[in-house]
Amino acid sequence: MSSRRAVIAGASGFIGRALVAELTAAGWTITRLVRGASTRADEISWDPQIGKLEPAVLSGADAIINLSGASISRIPWTQSIRESIAASRREATTTLVTAINAAKVTPSTFLSGSAVGIYGNRGDEELTETSARGAGFLADVTEEWEAHASGANCRTVYLRTGLVLGDGGALAPLRLATSFFAGARVGSGQQWWPWISHRDEVRAIVHLIDSKLRGAVNLVGPTPARSVEVTRELARIMKRPHLFVIPSFAIGLMGDAGRELLLASQKIRATALEKDGFVFEHRTVVDALRWAISGKRR
Repeated sequence: MSSRRAVIAGASGFIGRALVAELTAAGWTITRLVRGASTRADEISWDPQIGKLEPAVLSGADAIINLSGASISRIPWTQSIRESIAASRREATTTLVTAINAAKVTPSTFLSGSAVGIYGNRGDEELTETSARGAGFLADVTEEWEAHASGANCRTVYLRTGLVLGDGGALAPLRLATSFFAGARVGSGQQWWPWISHRDEVRAIVHLIDSKLRGAVNLVGPTPARSVEVTRELARIMKRPHLFVIPSFAIGLMGDAGRELLLASQKIRATALEKDGFVFEHRTVVDALRWAISGKRR
């Protein structure tokens, strides 16, 4: 029996690398979309800035997975950085959708990157996939991102990803500060941070390839955690003190980036995933942090 095939944009990123390894181990054939000249047999060159991607590359694929987009961690969010964040998502998504719709054999599934930023700052409100969008730059970007993905003429899922806890990514600066005895509460510490382990993020994406779910799916852990739990438990696991406080006013000096990335409160539930039968390996933020610090890959 021939292997199944996935085409992945953003395969070299924090999540993409692990996803490629997971699917390859399961016998999938992977096609990586790369900017610039391809240098490997499994790479195909594309240019989303000008909408260049041959539909034949996607034709008949079992899954198209879009993890492409400029980092939101470049601070402050100047006007040029804001445009880069929005444009990179818009261009990649519309290029993929155009090629999907023009493919001779329509791909089975399109899993398109998205983010929990769409919910904005919501305090203690419980949020599910059916909750209304919030306010802010990230909400605007994510709504547009999903709107462009919605044009694909195959089953489409929006991967609304939270704070991914693993060996790298968003945890890296927190881990570095903690290692230098600078573990700190962020603002009040009472804001909800929607976390997910890197391992479960990858597993959830693989699960969604064969799921019947469509539309928004929250990729967050099953047990919500406040930010102080994340920073305090990280310090405890690393055997470092947790003595400092980064005041809200100081974070506010970073502008919208600080307010939306660090101070926003989002108590999000993985309702669709759990109803679909997905079982998390890391059910609490402590489990996820222990796994992340251990350096394990699987």
